[in-house]
Amino acid sequence: MKKPMLFNRTLLVLAIGGSLTANVAMASPADSCPSPLKMADTGIEGMGSLEEAFAPFAETFETLTGVELELYSLANRTAAGTALQFDEVDMVFAGPSEFVLFETLTELDFLFSVVRPNYGSSFVVKADSGIESLSDLADKRVALKDVGSTSGHIFPMKLLSEAGLNPDEMDIVMAGDARIQVLINDDVAAMGGGNKDWDAVRKQDPDTEYRLLAQTDTLPGDPVIMRASLPQECRDALRSTLVDHSDQVWDSLTSTERNADKFIERDAYLSFETDPAIYQQVREAYEIAGIPLDE
Repeated sequence: MKKPMLFNRTLLVLAIGGSLTANVAMASPADSCPSPLKMADTGIEGMGSLEEAFAPFAETFETLTGVELELYSLANRTAAGTALQFDEVDMVFAGPSEFVLFETLTELDFLFSVVRPNYGSSFVVKADSGIESLSDLADKRVALKDVGSTSGHIFPMKLLSEAGLNPDEMDIVMAGDARIQVLINDDVAAMGGGNKDWDAVRKQDPDTEYRLLAQTDTLPGDPVIMRASLPQECRDALRSTLVDHSDQVWDSLTSTERNADKFIERDAYLSFETDPAIYQQVREAYEIAGIPLDE
């Protein structure tokens, strides 16, 4: 094929661009995507639990797109990252920490994210503790949630570091589901966890007065990540189809007990305009807290 003359290049680019745009607009997921597509979740272990959480979403996904969505069980986020890297799965429902980890392994794209306006980290103490600021926790025992939890570990460590403390020199216990009870029982002087823990501790111990010591801004949403090695036409078609039926997508996603509890009660919503730049604060939180992403 002859190369176009220089003065025709602009017209050629415009013509090709217009043609590509039209093709993308006309493409359907069924015509442009492999089937089935495999989806995993970094927060769920076991096929039974995965189906309990996402079977209605998978069914709606197939109805809307014409592409089967196969739920794929993985042991942990490390396995999920490897599966994305080597094209063993096509999509992963992840958290902010998982996204920044996976991004170090392979190229990614977003299908959508679930934004929770109340999703953040808080430190709570008893009002009569005499603790007025995070810096007062230097010689105190502090409870956090689980290792690697974005809101219950990574960002609380960031808050402590920004307050001038060295978390490595502090008495920190990873209390998991017991974090609220150990604060109530005075086993720790403070608890760092998700914002919802601030409500939970007062509900479980209504006769005691508590103080919100510190709190972050809203953290980035939970993304559904696609491997970028999927055809661009497929990724565009999936987004276009689901955004046109976002109410159905949301209803199917939150129709299960697990997801309803996680999303609906926190005024969450779907976003199809996820900016990867907002996750930079998660990377910074890991760096400030001195925690490797792959831990």
